[in-house]
Amino acid sequence: MELVLASRNKHKISEIAAVLADCGLSGVKILSLDEIGFTGEIEETGSTFEENADIKAGVPAASGFFGLADDSGLEVDALGGRPGVYSARFAGEPCDDAANNRKLLRELVDVPDERRGARFVSVISFVCPAEPTLSFTVRGECPGVILREERGCDGFGYDPLFFLPELNKTYAELTVEEKNAVSHRGKAMRLFAGRLAELMRDGKL
Repeated sequence: MELVLASRNKHKISEIAAVLADCGLSGVKILSLDEIGFTGEIEETGSTFEENADIKAGVPAASGFFGLADDSGLEVDALGGRPGVYSARFAGEPCDDAANNRKLLRELVDVPDERRGARFVSVISFVCPAEPTLSFTVRGECPGVILREERGCDGFGYDPLFFLPELNKTYAELTVEEKNAVSHRGKAMRLFAGRLAELMRDGKL
């Protein structure tokens, strides 16, 4: 079975493929937009992660493929849930991880440690072109704290600032295995994998 992930982000593709394999769905192949010849840009006009995920997954589905999309971001309590759906372009266009992190630290500079709670959110949308009633979305969250300076060299985006007290590590200090076990995307992917496996087992896909 082939799924087309509505993304060109190699980090997301590799993370999703790894989690699917861990869930026993190694036979499911993840293709990117480039691999199906889609060269355009997808305008994310939704106001929620769910809306944006549905918009993106609908693009490959419109060409007859099983569409898959992840919309994810960071919600910071002290900022009223920002940057949210604007996480990737928090500091403006073009998207710049370093600039986003600098802006986040500036906006939280006067926020005390006990009020720096945040969560990473991942919503995954699956769109079945032949039978829309089989389409679904799932949501995964990972709570944490925003540090005052970056720690760690791995990961991307806000990972060096997102601290997990229970592991005493930031996202950027986790191994791939540790991150898949606790991350928002890992949680959402396991929910997605369970639903997909059920549909395949029932002969609906």
